[in-house]
Amino acid sequence: MKSLVTGGAGFIGNHLVNRLLEMGHEVVVLDNFRRGNKLDKKTIRSIELIQGDVRDRETVLRAAHKTDWIFHFAAVLGVDIVADNPVETMDTEVVGMSNVATAATLNGTERVIYASTSGVYGKSAIEEAVREDFAVSPKSSYAIAKRYNEIYLASLFEEKIFESVSLRFFNVYGPKQDRRMVIPRFFQQAIAGDPITVFGSGAQTRDFTYIDDVVEATMRLATQASGCGIYNISNEDEHTIKDLAEAIVKVTGSSSKISFINPPENRYDFEVERRFGSSQKLFDLTGFKPNTPLEKGLKIVYESCLAEGVPA
Repeated sequence: MKSLVTGGAGFIGNHLVNRLLEMGHEVVVLDNFRRGNKLDKKTIRSIELIQGDVRDRETVLRAAHKTDWIFHFAAVLGVDIVADNPVETMDTEVVGMSNVATAATLNGTERVIYASTSGVYGKSAIEEAVREDFAVSPKSSYAIAKRYNEIYLASLFEEKIFESVSLRFFNVYGPKQDRRMVIPRFFQQAIAGDPITVFGSGAQTRDFTYIDDVVEATMRLATQASGCGIYNISNEDEHTIKDLAEAIVKVTGSSSKISFINPPENRYDFEVERRFGSSQKLFDLTGFKPNTPLEKGLKIVYESCLAEGVPA
């Protein structure tokens, strides 16, 4: 098997690349490295690494040459960056997907596995675990573009171009995550003994899903799903942001206090009071669903920080 991973030098991408190599895949990574490169030296020696932008069609065509699968994970990430760059966010998603689809069609690629987001659910359906058949209501440019690409992939399948799987991730975390995200930011503050800054009351809930579970679910869907499907990848367990901060203080043994501050105005479209997902559809197909308890995952992240000698 030969697989292309766009955004493969990023947080989720680098974990996925290592899993593909363990499975014996030939791997090509396409990344623009604007947010750094999380691939280690050993991995880099084992793959074909192409620096480029998914918005450049010729680059995508070259990267996707003779690929069996394409994992399309390239995206503009981070609430602040997305809020400040809505056009780039939309272009990266829409133009990038068009280029990936063209490359997959010309190469006879069997399947595209796409990194979508739980953000497509918007502020709706917050009273229970959201399922894939719930109405979606994306608000941010990022979530709107993700939902557009889900529909675009469904249209391509209807025209019998290629099969696809869209993965709606719920708050993925783990070692090597970008420090702008909430868990690495809290770890960095706790390790330094600084106040842990929580936006709002801290009562808002999220469904934190550990990276190894995400990769396992991704690979099971890549091998077992057929047609064109959408699947939640969630831990089915909600935690308040206040509880998350307290758990990180406990794991690190920090003296940090929790400080509640007003969120920036540009975060409005991203703020949801409550969200957690159902992975039942994933389980029904594959017999697997994410199951790493948050405290266990946080301990692994902290141990990773200590081993690297740097904050999260």
